[in-house]
Amino acid sequence: MSTEHDHDDGDAGRTGTFGDYGGQYVPEALMPALQELEDAYERYVLENEDGFMDEFRERMRDFGGRPTPLQRADRLSERYDREVYLKREDLLHGGAHKLNNALGQVLLAKYMGKERIIAETGAGQHGTATAMAAAHLDMPCEIYMGRTDVNRQRPNVYRMRMNGAEVTPVEAGSATLKEAINETMRDWATTVERTHYVIGSVVGPHPFPQMVRDFQAVIGDEIREQIRETAGRLPDSVVACAGGGSNTMGTFHAFVPDEDVDLVAVEAGGSSLEIDEEEGLAPNSATLSTGTDGVLHGAMTKLLQAGDGQIVESHSVSAGLDYAGVGPELSHLVETGRVTPANVDDEAALDGFHRLSRLEGIIPALESSHALGYLEESADELGDLVVVNVSGRGDKDLETVLEETEKRDLEAAPDVEVFDG
Repeated sequence: MSTEHDHDDGDAGRTGTFGDYGGQYVPEALMPALQELEDAYERYVLENEDGFMDEFRERMRDFGGRPTPLQRADRLSERYDREVYLKREDLLHGGAHKLNNALGQVLLAKYMGKERIIAETGAGQHGTATAMAAAHLDMPCEIYMGRTDVNRQRPNVYRMRMNGAEVTPVEAGSATLKEAINETMRDWATTVERTHYVIGSVVGPHPFPQMVRDFQAVIGDEIREQIRETAGRLPDSVVACAGGGSNTMGTFHAFVPDEDVDLVAVEAGGSSLEIDEEEGLAPNSATLSTGTDGVLHGAMTKLLQAGDGQIVESHSVSAGLDYAGVGPELSHLVETGRVTPANVDDEAALDGFHRLSRLEGIIPALESSHALGYLEESADELGDLVVVNVSGRGDKDLETVLEETEKRDLEAAPDVEVFDG
């Protein structure tokens, strides 16, 4: 294992850590690849060598459809008696924020002379975005996905294959995102000279957490400009769902220096916040609220783990939040008090899904629905001007929502008014 980077109390800069979190806890065989990637990241992303960032922004505009709108949610604003704005990442090409990072990394791999793209995916949105980016840039692509997620996200599996990607189911363990990452890491370790691993969130060894954040930071940069133009000031609160944390850090990064702007990361509370250590199960994915420090997938961060340090299986009704860890920078920002962790249970997320669909005509991803569930429960604590990131659209989740709805008493449907006209 390597931990050569020193700690840094603030932004990772070039040290690879955020306070006590981050680093490079990987086999020595991967260190040359990480050094190669770090060098490329610094040259092309940070220094814009050969006009890399100019090309990236141009492709995000023409292929991706940026900027995405910041929409005033009229009926939510009326419901909560405050100004509520929605950042519409669901309108980005592919239906989620994931393209920001996927296109950036696939383009970077091309600049680095790599011949093959691999990635992992949980909800399928990152896999879809990577497959689209690889097709767009003419790169062969293989996506690893836990069998559980393959079964519950079949539309996205089909979309990946439509874009020419090979989708490889992973059967081990709980057969979700953690196992998919493990399998992708193994592939990368044996094919590293010609392959680039497009990590889908702000997790993993340095430079991935910082690099993914930088590609996703366009979200918060746009919000900052758009809300000033629309409302004349910065928001009182910015709310985003949190699994690994890519949409979270992308949304929050521009506001971290603004102490008057509250940043709320909403995790999946599942069915309970208790961990069953005997079974090695956590019926939630609320890592920031209940996790403890440990190493997972190449970085020190907060994890869901038993007392003996074993990683436990997480749970969320949302495949994209079903992960036992979280990004190291997000762990650091929670530890220092800059970001407030929150969580809502499966039922509140499902209610949020239905509520936004009925009140605003926007079907959100189940990931984003957790942020909307928190808005319902805690709007009074968020100030007069609130921005919620709608990180993705809910087409991929319709089958899951239908199944979950059938389990609930139809008479206990979400308590929202259905408007005519």
